[in-house]
Amino acid sequence: MKSIIYDDLYHYSGTRSLKHLFRYLFFALGFIYIYRQCKKKNWLFPLYFLLLKYHQIKYGIQIPYQTEIGRGFRIAHFGNIVINPEAKIGTNFNIANGCTIGNSGGTLKGVPIIGNFVSMQANCVVVGGIKIGNNVLITPNAFVNFDVPDNRIVIGQKAKIIYKELASDFQITYKV
Repeated sequence: MKSIIYDDLYHYSGTRSLKHLFRYLFFALGFIYIYRQCKKKNWLFPLYFLLLKYHQIKYGIQIPYQTEIGRGFRIAHFGNIVINPEAKIGTNFNIANGCTIGNSGGTLKGVPIIGNFVSMQANCVVVGGIKIGNNVLITPNAFVNFDVPDNRIVIGQKAKIIYKELASDFQITYKV
């Protein structure tokens, strides 16, 4: 368990030092640390469970301890994050504020399975019994209810998949 927490720390700060552990333990990593301790289900479970509930209310994050999340979990910005307890998430996963990973009924019945090295940007939604491949970037405000292959970027509310090599062709210009 200690190595998993240090992998989470490395994903935040790029180091596994004890100094950075204490710094992040009181800020962003504190929530993740409590989440990881709940997964152990030892004799301290009731205490960690209550702390997790307190942090969920305080920060507006619903990540139940039953959710399977691999090493290197990083919450980029706190607030309004909801993850279904049955979701399966791989290693080195980034999530920002306003994101939802949820279940769906009908033809897409189920919850998502998310691969390794996935980054979900602000306010995106991933729902249904779908698979998100490895090395995927889901851009802000994207709604994803379809399978996404490896090495892709998902763009827009009417989500489109593009190859990462072509991502530089999509430049956004702002007029002042």
